[in-house]
Formats: sequence, structure tokens, C-alpha cells
Amino acid sequence: MCAAVPGYSPGFKKPPETLRLKRKRLRRSEAAAPAAAAARSPTGEPGPRPFPGRRNPFSSLDNAPRPAPAPRQPPPGDSAPHPLWQVPAGDHHLPVPVPDFPSSPRTEFPVDWSIKTRILFTSSQPFTWAEHLKAQEEAQGFAQHCRATEVNLPQSIQEPKLSTELRCAFQQSLIYWLHPSLPWLQLFPRIGADRKIAGKANPWSHDEELQQVLMSEWSVSFTSLYNLLKAKLCPYFYVCTYQFTVLFRAAGLAGSDGITAVISPTTRGLREAMRNEGIEFSLPFIEETRDRKEQGVSDDEEESFSWLEEMGVQDKIKKPDAISIKLCKEKHEVQMDHKPESLALVRGINTFTLLNFLINCKSLVASAGPQAGLPPTLLSPVAFRGATMQTLKARSINVKTQVHSSYKDIFSLEIMGPVMPHSLHSLTMLLTSAQKGAFSAVLYAHEPTAVFNARLDMERILHKEICTDLTRCGLHPKTLDQLAGISALGKSSIRFLEMKDYAYTWKP
Repeated sequence: MCAAVPGYSPGFKKPPETLRLKRKRLRRSEAAAPAAAAARSPTGEPGPRPFPGRRNPFSSLDNAPRPAPAPRQPPPGDSAPHPLWQVPAGDHHLPVPVPDFPSSPRTEFPVDWSIKTRILFTSSQPFTWAEHLKAQEEAQGFAQHCRATEVNLPQSIQEPKLSTELRCAFQQSLIYWLHPSLPWLQLFPRIGADRKIAGKANPWSHDEELQQVLMSEWSVSFTSLYNLLKAKLCPYFYVCTYQFTVLFRAAGLAGSDGITAVISPTTRGLREAMRNEGIEFSLPFIEETRDRKEQGVSDDEEESFSWLEEMGVQDKIKKPDAISIKLCKEKHEVQMDHKPESLALVRGINTFTLLNFLINCKSLVASAGPQAGLPPTLLSPVAFRGATMQTLKARSINVKTQVHSSYKDIFSLEIMGPVMPHSLHSLTMLLTSAQKGAFSAVLYAHEPTAVFNARLDMERILHKEICTDLTRCGLHPKTLDQLAGISALGKSSIRFLEMKDYAYTWKP
């Protein structure tokens, strides 16, 4: 009986004809696009279905998948796309920003006080000179950094790969100093780093004696850095806590004739604690907003109470007292907590009081969580007591990008780590010579530090003459000149930097 049934195979040695026919049918996803295209008329209106059959009752005839959008074309007037155009989708190392540049290129870009976590340089010239440094070149770069050797390269280097001076200077520009040094932990950034630190070994979290030892060593290193700053042997340094970041700058930098410290973000509790310790500081953004509002309110009050005086009932109307006005001001101040606008500026001798306050502040170190008991991170361009020499990570990446009907090689150099302002300027000076004045860079900033570029009240911080004593701080004179200028970036940082024909353009 079973043998009489056509297509029946009890041993399943050969598939039945029915299954074979089903296998040759197109899948629904493959047939959906042609069917939907055929179902439409040339005018775009839905037409009759090409064949009768069952369809999804919850769908309409107009919801067929749309064709993929056409590839993005370069802006009109450009003969070739930007080096960062048309990067393969699987490569996350090369983003595709196409910013608008300032109208006039300049020979120097503005100082950027934010700390970069990653920089991606791209150029049509290879970065082979930055690969596989010899042991002697690395050692020479370390020696040049420790001795603050000034390196002046020619405007253009014909054979960068064969230039030992260039390769040694590259190693020199990657060095920075860090405290504390715990190789198994990533100590920058500290704000929002709980997820990266969680699960790592931290024996000090439940050992109070070990925490005291760590904080004692940190206090010595912090004091050493401040003394170097005061002696103008260190241009600046950062104190990175799990809640806020402090930037100390020597006299002569950022248009100031004295030592300054900027703290961001702050909270009402931190500001009250600083006031209780006798630290005088200003809140540039909050005070500026408050002055504008008070000026507008005072004008309105004069007009609003004038008609009461005409009626003779001004004494019967209760006016806001001093306490109410103070509470209103504090409410506006509290609303800025944890925001960039809460930046606090400390100047002069008050920076020394701030030093003692931070050393003795118990809330400086987290009491719970992955960062419990871990002292703040100190970052400096020069050596200090208890510091560890570190180097930024550098690697070259080569990709191909489509230009019209052909492919073009794009060479890139990726820098990872806490890239401080002096390192960014040093690297751009090297690339100017090695890449023949043509390269671009995408910069990724640690966002809480971008507000350090804010233009402070220059009427209170008179600056005009730059202190020449800073030449002993170990930075290149051109880098020092840039850091001495006033930042024009506001509360943002440089996101994109490009050099063409030895002239810079940038995009905040």
C-alpha cells in the first residue's frame, strides 16, 4: 500500500518530488522586493497584484521595502572626497565627519585645554616613520624628554622613515607622567569609569591602613607638583577625581599673570566646603548669567512699583526680603550642579589653600563602589616625586577609500591615551614636517574637561606680558607660546583639525 503512494520514500534516501519543488521556490524575502516593485505603476501608485495569493492582512500595498538610498556624494566643488569619506562600514576606527571650516586658514590652531582620549591622524602620505622604532631611538627619545631637549625639524623631510631625528622626537612627544601607577587599572578617565574598573583587583577597598598609605604617597606627589608649578618648572597639571577634574596652570599661561586653578563640574556641597575653608573663588558662568538677570529684574521692579507709589499703597505691599533674594540666587546656582556651567575659578594664593583643602577632603576619594579608596589621578607633562613615566599608545592603520571609480590609499596614525595639550601641539609639529604640511585629525575629548577652554574674565586676570621664566618648564618654545594664549573655543573643544599647505583649519 505504501509503495502505491507516489513520492513516498520510507527510508528517506531520496527526497520526494514535492519537497524538491518546494526547495526550488524563492524565499519570501527574496520575492518580496520584485513583487512589490511590480505591484507599483511607473507613477509610484500601487498597481494590481501580479498574482493572486495570501498576503499579510495587517500590511498595506504601500509598505514594500524601499530601495537603499544612493551613496553620499562629496560636496560640490571638491575634486576628490575628503580622506575620511567612504570608510568601510566595518571599520570603526575611521569616523566620517564632514565639518564646516573657518573661512580663513591660520598658521596656528587655538590652544585646547581639554584632555583627549583618542586622536586619529590621516594623510595621503604613509606613517611608516612612526612604526617599529629601534631600541636606540626609543632610548634617545626618553633621554631627550628627561633633558628637555629642544628639537627643531625642517619644514619638509624628504625621507621621513630614514630620519632618526624625527623618530626620536616622536618618541619624546608620547611621554607623560602619572600617579598613582597601577598597571592593571585604567586610571584615566576617572569620571564614569566604574564600569571599566569593576571586577579588577582592588585590595585597598577594605583595608584602611593601605588606603592611608596610598593617600599619604598621593599627598606627597600632589605637593611636589604644586611646588614645581609655583617655581615655573611645571607648566600645568591635572587632578582627576571620580567626581570632578582640576586644572592647575602656572603664571603666564592662558593669559594669566598668576597661578590659576579651574574646577569642573562642581556641586553646592563642594562650593560650600571651599567657602568654609576660606577659599575665595568665582563662578564665571553663573555670575555672568546672574548679572544679566539682575539687571533686567531691577529695571522691571522700578517700573512695577512706580504705580503703587502713585496710589500711595507702596508701604502695604510686601517686597521680597534679603533672605528670599538669597534663596532665589542659590536655587539658580544649584540648578547648575554637575554641569559645565558650574566651573569654579581659583586664583593666586587661594590655589595653595585649595591644595590643602583637596589633601584633607574626605569626599575626594570614593567611599564605596569600584573606585573606593583609590586616590585621584595626577597627570603632568614633567616628572615629579612619585610619578611613573608612561607613553601614549600609537599605531598606524592603512585603509582604501573609493574615489570615483577607483580606490585610493589612506594612511592613518592612531594615538590612544590621555593626550594633554602639549602633546597635541608637539605631534602636529612633527606631522607638519613628516607629512609635508598636509594631514587631518579627528579628536575625541574627555567631555568634562572641554569647559576648561572657556574664556575667563580678562578684566580681572590682567596678563599682557608672558613670563619668560617658563622657558625652563621643559616645553618647546612654540608649544609654550600657544599655551600662553587665550583660548577662543568657549565651552567646546576641537573636534576636527586639518592642515593644507601648512595652514590650519578646525571645527569645534
